[in-house]
Amino acid sequence: MAATSSTMLPLGTTAPEFQLSDTDGSTVSLDDLDGSQGLVVAFISNHCPFVKHLRLKFAALADEFLSKGVSFVAIGSNDVENYPDDGPDKMVEEKKIAGYQFPYLYDETQEVAKAYRAACTPDFYLFNGDRELVYRGQFDDSRPGNGRSITGKDLRSAIEKTIAGESIPEDSQKPSLGCNIKWKAGNAPEYYG
Repeated sequence: MAATSSTMLPLGTTAPEFQLSDTDGSTVSLDDLDGSQGLVVAFISNHCPFVKHLRLKFAALADEFLSKGVSFVAIGSNDVENYPDDGPDKMVEEKKIAGYQFPYLYDETQEVAKAYRAACTPDFYLFNGDRELVYRGQFDDSRPGNGRSITGKDLRSAIEKTIAGESIPEDSQKPSLGCNIKWKAGNAPEYYG
């Protein structure tokens, strides 16, 4: 497991389009997600201990804000040939175990991860109602083994400020840290170390 930090996509970036398969077999696009108050895009994986560490709290945070007009979507972009535990069939199981009440999409070509400049799992992006990036980075500062409570305070604060129409302080934009995205051979993007 290589601990990798977010690349911190520039604030103000318009949410890149996507059209990907969900765990239920349907296809979900960016336009299918309402998110009048905001949109959270999370790059995650099934086997990453950093994701497993916070997945139940992430699911609970999503449940809380889905009813307030914020849409959530998770995307798995790992190379499933070399990491079969991250494949679509396992994503179905993971969605049930974690309690995700939002789409969990499979990025087979890894082009969506590249468009978002995703580097690790988990990697969180918050877009406002106009689909402009207002926050990217960590869920909170809890990591496996560091003894800090999993609160989701960083992402929660960003969502609350976005709903209230407030700006998010620059010093609250802290990179996430997690497992590196498992790129297919020869597919790693230039921004990825």
